[in-house]
Amino acid sequence: MNFIFISPNFPIDYYHFCVSLHNKGVNVLGIGDAPYDSLRIELKEALSEYYKVNSLENYEEVKEACRYFEEHYGHIDWLESNNEYWLMQDARLRDEFDVTTGIRSANIDFIKYKSVMKSLYELAGVKVARYHLVDDLDSCKEFIKEVGYPVVVKPDNGVGASFTYKLKNDEELETFFDHRPNVQMIMEEFVYGDLVSYDGIANSKREVIYETSHVFPRQVMDIVNDQIDCFYWSIKEIPDDLRLAGQRVVRNFPSNSRCFHLEFFILKEDKEGLGKKGDIIGLEVNMRTPGGVTPDMMNFAADINIFDIYADMVTKDSTDIDSSKKKYYCAYAARRDEHRYEIPLDDIRRLYQDQIVMSFRNDKAIADAMGNDALVARFLDKEDLWPFVNAVVEGYK
Repeated sequence: MNFIFISPNFPIDYYHFCVSLHNKGVNVLGIGDAPYDSLRIELKEALSEYYKVNSLENYEEVKEACRYFEEHYGHIDWLESNNEYWLMQDARLRDEFDVTTGIRSANIDFIKYKSVMKSLYELAGVKVARYHLVDDLDSCKEFIKEVGYPVVVKPDNGVGASFTYKLKNDEELETFFDHRPNVQMIMEEFVYGDLVSYDGIANSKREVIYETSHVFPRQVMDIVNDQIDCFYWSIKEIPDDLRLAGQRVVRNFPSNSRCFHLEFFILKEDKEGLGKKGDIIGLEVNMRTPGGVTPDMMNFAADINIFDIYADMVTKDSTDIDSSKKKYYCAYAARRDEHRYEIPLDDIRRLYQDQIVMSFRNDKAIADAMGNDALVARFLDKEDLWPFVNAVVEGYK
């Protein structure tokens, strides 16, 4: 089985995918723009061959790399990056080389365009925020008359929180129109809710073979725009209504043979035209693992290896690894270089030395959203999680 992995060295922990696939007997072929000598030894040992391109943005270069692998190793069975940024290029390459696993271009709109996602959320029986594709100022004002301020505007096809704004009044709306990006933007009613995820891996039949959930008290939009600290955690048991909603979404989206990261709001209060307090509202669908070190958090929460589960899915469409019991609440908390904090980080490391499982600095590419100095710790009891989080992020002046 030939598996081409696009950008196997970034994000930094994605080399684990290649290692697990290699250990299951898969022939793993890497394409990236990093020099071969810069790859970590574990990745080098997992790859049968690595093809360096000058830029992964250059489709023709990446296509030529795939052509080389096809000529030297035979038909390509899988092609994947597990990275939202490359989803459209991955799909185009699958079309080019007749790779039947994974998403093809005909279905890519359902997982790239936020406006298109909403139709599949609704088919899955999940409510969505009302929206308007941004055109002219008067039409947007008419939409706002219906849903009220604030509203959120963001690229209809975008990654992360880039060019995402919360507009609270007409003045901010007009300022947005004076400086809006030259891309199609979507405007949504603001949802007063708690942000939660349903994460996992689905097999070729869109059956969930691994599942978990995370709670995000602060939205990425606010973290990036207001430069506040990032923290979130995994939960031990997924509420039944969230699990059922997530499974319905997986069945309705082109999520076969993929990792997934589904985002939902749980309404904090009733809102006319949207729903009742406690209702689940669909936000976005991402057909890849959650960002940052969340895959590592999944492992620490249950003492498993989700990369092995992924490799099982690729090689036999199922897994024997039991991930149903989460042993720990696993929390991520990070500090920003520009803030001053009450408690030195070294003191926190000493205080929680038995609970901390990761301590590191984030790459500059993700520091805006994820912070600079990060700690990951796990706790048997949820009440022990909060003192740790507060010590890391709440004390800055």
